[in-house]
Amino acid sequence: MDNTLDKKLINYGEAIYEATYQEMAINDNVFTYGLGVDDPKGHYGTTKNLHRDFGNKRCFDTPLSEDSLTGIGIGAALAGLRPIYVHQRMDFLLLCMNQLVNMAAKIRYMSSGEHTVPLVVRAAIGRSWGQGAQHSQALHSYFMHIPGIKVIAPTTPHDAKGALIASIRDNNPVIFVEHRMLYKNAGYVPSESYEVPFGKGRILREGNDITIVGVSHTVEDSLRAAELLKDVGVNAEIIDPISLSPIDYDLIRKSVDKTKKLLVVDNGWSTCGFSSEIITDVAINCSNIRCERMGFANTPCPTTPSLEKDFYPNPRTIAVTANNMCDGDSKWNPPEVTQQEITSFKGPF
Repeated sequence: MDNTLDKKLINYGEAIYEATYQEMAINDNVFTYGLGVDDPKGHYGTTKNLHRDFGNKRCFDTPLSEDSLTGIGIGAALAGLRPIYVHQRMDFLLLCMNQLVNMAAKIRYMSSGEHTVPLVVRAAIGRSWGQGAQHSQALHSYFMHIPGIKVIAPTTPHDAKGALIASIRDNNPVIFVEHRMLYKNAGYVPSESYEVPFGKGRILREGNDITIVGVSHTVEDSLRAAELLKDVGVNAEIIDPISLSPIDYDLIRKSVDKTKKLLVVDNGWSTCGFSSEIITDVAINCSNIRCERMGFANTPCPTTPSLEKDFYPNPRTIAVTANNMCDGDSKWNPPEVTQQEITSFKGPF
């Protein structure tokens, strides 16, 4: 990050809006479409008034027809445009799997690079006010499995802006993962345009006792857990991978070679997930590492807040697991941490 750039304090949603606005302003081939993008609230503020600023041919609402609209995006990308397709929920990318996996991901390879598909698919994930089994899933690992698709899940406003700009400019299809609980988080973001590259993670907190790797919102909870762990003398190193495909394996390997302990806190189910991939790589390439993982409980997401507390990892459960891995007091009972972004969330989506 260039420290000479002018910075301002904005939230995650505003950072995504700013990236979109700046790219649409400098490149007439960039356009944004999706359900509710011209809504007065503009999908958490990320698309607010773009249809007024750039016209309804470059920012427009769509019907609920995810498969066909993904095809429109692929066709537009093949024709030289740079579409940004906005999904209110990642769950319904399942309706687009043939278009994304068999079409968008394969066309560059099958044409020997003659054709490219610069399509960005923005997909919101995450919990909130009882969204239940069909509206709370995070399916990033599905797309990590597919060559030809890039997957990125920024946590901070700084990385959200830079990663979206990099995604729009990339000549490959990109799944851009956004957690609903991050949209109001604030941070200092350069006013000018910049890119956060694919394949580069970030150490958000340095430590020597244990490496904790999160994904999206679980990075926030891992940072909170690190604060709890300070009370028992455990110094945790927190890594935000940012880019899920490609992954910055070197950053994680270097950290666990130092700490000798790795805890991966996935924002999804553990089986065949992001945590499996990270731990497998460490097991192959590092020596004498103790590994654990956390993720969603092995059940569809419940609706009630009381059951949600047991379904998702949280700062307290992350801290307890990390402390046990460091051979701390097994009876340690840290306090609950208020996750203000969750308790204050009111929707609408």
